Formats: sequence, structure tokens, C-alpha cells
Amino acid sequence: MALIDILGYVGALIIGLVLGLTGGGGSILTVPVLVYVLGYNPVIATGYSLFIVGASSSFGALRNIQKGLINYKTSLIFAIPAVIAVFSTRRFLVPAIPEVVFSLGDFEVTKDILIMVFFAVLMLLASISMIKEQKDTVIAQNGERHIKYGSLIVLGAATGLITGTVGAGGGFIIVPILVLLAKLPMKEAVGTSLFIIAINSLLGFLGDLSHIDVDWIFLLSFTFIAIIGIFIGIYLNKFIDGKKLKKSFGWFVLIMGIYIIYKEITQ
Repeated sequence: MALIDILGYVGALIIGLVLGLTGGGGSILTVPVLVYVLGYNPVIATGYSLFIVGASSSFGALRNIQKGLINYKTSLIFAIPAVIAVFSTRRFLVPAIPEVVFSLGDFEVTKDILIMVFFAVLMLLASISMIKEQKDTVIAQNGERHIKYGSLIVLGAATGLITGTVGAGGGFIIVPILVLLAKLPMKEAVGTSLFIIAINSLLGFLGDLSHIDVDWIFLLSFTFIAIIGIFIGIYLNKFIDGKKLKKSFGWFVLIMGIYIIYKEITQ
């Protein structure tokens, strides 16, 4: 096994560790590891990321199912348009993007650059979400909650479009939506978000199967190592303050996002 492959699998372990320690955010590193360490082009990397994120999120979702922290009605209302959007984005939109999107003099904005810059912007937004102090939000359970189902459907589709384009779960987008529009308590919103991400990512990945030759041995082994990292992270979480670590990781993601934008527009 080449050194670069070993580094890639170490990256998979770190992704899982961060997910296990902080409960989210680690998957935002999947695409950079696949692109900049293992050399996959962004289209394949974002597709593989959907599978890795979906499989990893499934373990978190199962734990939340056992704890009764999933709101299934809200999940379906949000996830159905999101899954349709993710699948359609991977099956039709991403393949339809031209290899050269537009030119500015000698600088060409290619499909790969567009995807990676969009992904980096998502990293910047995710980093802000991780750095900010998160306060538990409790919604009164008595009386009418005035859930905005129409807005949930529209935002579910929009989230699916973003997820399908960059291959990231988008938990930092989904959780506030579930708190503000579905009126879910924070813990239930986080649990429901993981459930939605697992469904979105795994079913959205199916949209890639018609136009990507999947290296299943690599993909399954990378995912397996990431899942091992999750269990190690869950164990270490007993001794490490996950909230403080999440803020530190947020700063790292912020720096990485800025670096990716710089690298892509100056190459």
C-alpha cells in the first residue's frame, strides 16, 4: 500500500473520530481528504462522500432511535423533497455542468473548481456554526406549535440541492431549520437531523451509480475505517469535552475553507 493511501485511510479514521467526539462536523472533511490526499476528482469525491456520510450518520441515527430522539413525521416531511433533490442533483444536474463553466481572460472556471469553491463556502458556514456557542432550545409542548410544513418542504428541497452538489450532510443547516420551523427541542432536532442526513445521503448516492464507476473495495474499506473511528471517538468522548473540541475543530474547518478557496482560484 502506497504512503498516500495510508494517509487517506488515516484521514478516514480522523473523520470518524471527530464525528464520534463531537456528534457531527467530521464529514465536512471527507471531500478534502478524497480530493487533496487521495487525488479523486470532485465529482467522484462528492459522490463517494454521500455514501460515507450516509453510512456514518446511520450509526448516530440508530443510537438516537434507541433514545427516542427522532421525530418521524418531521423527518418524512423534510426528507422526501430533500431525497428527490439530492438524487436529481447527482443524476442530472452535476453531470450536466459543463467542464468549463466560464472564462475570465486566461482564467477558466472549470466544473471541478466550481464544486470545490462551493464546497469551501459550505465549510466556512459550517465552521461558524461550530464556533458559535450552541444553546439548548426547548419548545413548549402545550398548545399548537404552528409548524411551518410548507417552508419545511421548500427548505428540504433546497438542502437536498446543496447536499447533492457538495456531498456533505448539511447538519448545520438542517438543525436550525428543525428548531425554528418544526419547533423541535435541540436534542430531538439533532437526532432527527442525523436520521434525515442518513436517508438523504444514501439514497442520493444512488443517483451516481448510472454515471460513476464505483471502486467498492476502496469505498467500503474507507467507510469501515471511518466507522471504527466513530466508535473510538464515542469512547474517548467520556474523557474529552466534545463541545470544546467542536469549537476548536470549527476554527480548523474555517482555515481549511479559506485555504481551499485560495488554492482553487490561484491554481
